[in-house]
Amino acid sequence: MWKRSALLAGLLAAGVASQAGATGAADKKYGPGASDTEVIIGQTMPYSGPASAYGVQGMVQQAYFRKVNEQGGINGRKIRLISLDDHYSPPKTVEQTRKLVESEHVLFVYGNVGTPSNTAVHKYLNSKKVPQILISTGARKWNDLKNFPWTMAFYPSYDMEAHIFARHILQTKPDAKIAILYQNDDFGRDYLAGFRDGLGDRLKDMVVAEASYEIADATVDSQIVKLKASGADTLFTITTPKFGAQTIRKVHELDWKPMHVIVSVSASIGGVLRHAGLDKSKGLITAISYKTPHDPLWDNAADMKEFVAFMEGAGLRERIIEGSAIIGYISAVQLHRLLERAGNDLTRENIMKMATSIDEPSLPMLLPGVSVKTTPEDVNAFRSLRLQTFNGESWVLQDDLVGR
Repeated sequence: MWKRSALLAGLLAAGVASQAGATGAADKKYGPGASDTEVIIGQTMPYSGPASAYGVQGMVQQAYFRKVNEQGGINGRKIRLISLDDHYSPPKTVEQTRKLVESEHVLFVYGNVGTPSNTAVHKYLNSKKVPQILISTGARKWNDLKNFPWTMAFYPSYDMEAHIFARHILQTKPDAKIAILYQNDDFGRDYLAGFRDGLGDRLKDMVVAEASYEIADATVDSQIVKLKASGADTLFTITTPKFGAQTIRKVHELDWKPMHVIVSVSASIGGVLRHAGLDKSKGLITAISYKTPHDPLWDNAADMKEFVAFMEGAGLRERIIEGSAIIGYISAVQLHRLLERAGNDLTRENIMKMATSIDEPSLPMLLPGVSVKTTPEDVNAFRSLRLQTFNGESWVLQDDLVGR
């Protein structure tokens, strides 16, 4: 009888263990690119071409997840980030994205830079139900879950930023004569529409000239000459980094001294202002969400020390001051947290669930008071920024957080 009892107990124990193992296996749900050991993620980056200054963003993100893998990965899985050069060319973005989805079988696409590039693959990724998350562009089209439920951005909306600039000009220089330079694509037109809307019924009275350029243009010198000739005393510059630097230099060369407002994507000290000349950049106004390295205000902040140590350890010491490096770092931290929350449910559906339910009161390198929050109804991750002015050496923050 003792033997029969022991045998029965053994069988019951085995059954319980088997059931527990089955339950544990059932708790793990995987989509393409995910397994017990690995999560494969894809992105395209402008490592070359007219917007190559943004390429450091991808370098930082790759370095971040290499470090994560060295420390054991996320939930026991290594992160394989496949980052391909798209030259900031929409046709190349399409080619590389198809490769990521159809050949590399990535779980999702992450962090792609640029409005034109992301626009080129927007419909494709949504038709394939592949998450297009934490992309680095602030166009309003990314907040459209009804029509594009697989897309969300991780950059302050251009519309909000443009409204902030318009309101600042109305408050500080109500009789301004404004000239506008903008990139002739979705990126430029989105900022332009938000700025016009922000000026409201003062638009016709205040805007005296506009000029556009194409991303393939060599320079914007002729546009700046035209805008100065309009008699404008205020300049709103809507450019990517290469053309932002050109604009700052040309304005200085012409001895034109307008109130100069420049969009955040061209406000990097390392990526733009140093190329233009720090002395030539004095007086620039922009809006920002993150802390600036080498600003004495943040030298002793724990997150700044961690960021600097990370960049030095990654061999990117010379890129510490670049805005795109900081954005790439903040985005990588956010993705890390998102994947931690996803746990063992690494399906595309759950990744989007995580991306549309972010609630971070703060993230490393964000300014105090700047939080990140998304909901299934609204995936505009950022709701506030801070205005700042360049003093010839660093950005000086204004006191209050400002939103749309």
